[in-house]
Amino acid sequence: MGRLFGTDGIRGVANKELTAELAFKTGRSGAFVLTKATGNRRPVILIGKDTRKSGDMLEAALTAGLCSMGAKVIPLGVIPTPAVAYLTRYYKADAGVVISASHNPYEYNGIKFFNSSGYKLSDEIENEIEAYILEEKTIEELPTHGKIGYICENHSAIEDYVDFAVSTIDCRLDNLKVVIDCANGASYKTAFKALNKLGANVEAIHNTPDGVNINDKCGSTHMESLQAYVTSIGADVGIAFDGDADRM
Repeated sequence: MGRLFGTDGIRGVANKELTAELAFKTGRSGAFVLTKATGNRRPVILIGKDTRKSGDMLEAALTAGLCSMGAKVIPLGVIPTPAVAYLTRYYKADAGVVISASHNPYEYNGIKFFNSSGYKLSDEIENEIEAYILEEKTIEELPTHGKIGYICENHSAIEDYVDFAVSTIDCRLDNLKVVIDCANGASYKTAFKALNKLGANVEAIHNTPDGVNINDKCGSTHMESLQAYVTSIGADVGIAFDGDADRM
């Protein structure tokens, strides 16, 4: 395990341990190392996030760092972690980044990279990125003029991921009554869309994120309200997600 990258990326209290400055350095260092690793002088990098208020701050800083090394950055908005992994591969990007602290309280946040295949970066690549973040290695020259990176908007990420999720089963869910607890997190759009598209009668709870209520007495770590609601309406099944929707 590295000094910054733990088992699941860089994490900490936003603006205290995980600062905008650290996010910027992570973006710049990540883009530099991935440019060398892929041989692509204009790496394409996706960014997704959960609903934490600090996500906007960290995304802006991370994006600036990536663009400062010439990357083409595609922001996906609020979207589940598995969607970033899938879409990195589907869009043939060089890397994907998730800004999330999973099931942890809203004041925490994190930065996690995926490689072009949608898997976690190797320890070797993470260690090299860390060396540049900690200034043990130096980036000698920054791109200028037309080589500076830029942002390219994407408006189909959610639908592309929902279509993939729907395609993974070979049956319909017509007349099935399903309650989903979205943990006021990253699944609040995609889960309803996917299950509804499969024909289920879907009701959602904890699906009104406000930036600070993610995982707050809800989601996969706090099942009580979902259990009560499933019973009260006679639903067939209840599903609870965590904040970044990589577990249920």
